[in-house]
Amino acid sequence: MTEIRTPRLLLRRWTDDDLVPMAEINADPEVMRWIGDGSVRDLEQTAEDIERWEEEWDDEGFGLFAVELLGSGELIGFTGLSVPDFLPEVLPAVEIGWRLGRPFWGQGYASEAAHAALEFALQDRGLDRVISIAHISDTASENVMRKLGMTSVRETEHPVFGVPLRVHTIDLTEYAG
Repeated sequence: MTEIRTPRLLLRRWTDDDLVPMAEINADPEVMRWIGDGSVRDLEQTAEDIERWEEEWDDEGFGLFAVELLGSGELIGFTGLSVPDFLPEVLPAVEIGWRLGRPFWGQGYASEAAHAALEFALQDRGLDRVISIAHISDTASENVMRKLGMTSVRETEHPVFGVPLRVHTIDLTEYAG
């Protein structure tokens, strides 16, 4: 089982106990505001998401980690790697992404978790390049991307929802660890 510890967080594979807290995160309109078309996701949709994320681990050797607080064991969201099939123009690529519950915003958790996932991608999984995609108005996610050392390389549109997106990238030669 793949686990990564940071000073405050545990990044790990998903368990059945994660379904309800992740569904609560996905049900928050503010959390989902910059995801796809901004629609919230219910318990059943979240269960399907987690199943798909776990399948990606099995198929690709990487995936989205459940992120919990080390002190309390509370699930605060996810971070990790996925293939951005929704945006064929950037393929082949591996994307780093994150989604945290609103109570955990503004405390550096997204940056801490994403940094660990980026290191996992470039050093453990041997990827040469990682991208990240955000709605152009999602300044909080773009701030995390800058903290990771990523640079903006392209603006485009979501092919289904038509929302403006910005693609950031970092490669192994740019990664400072």
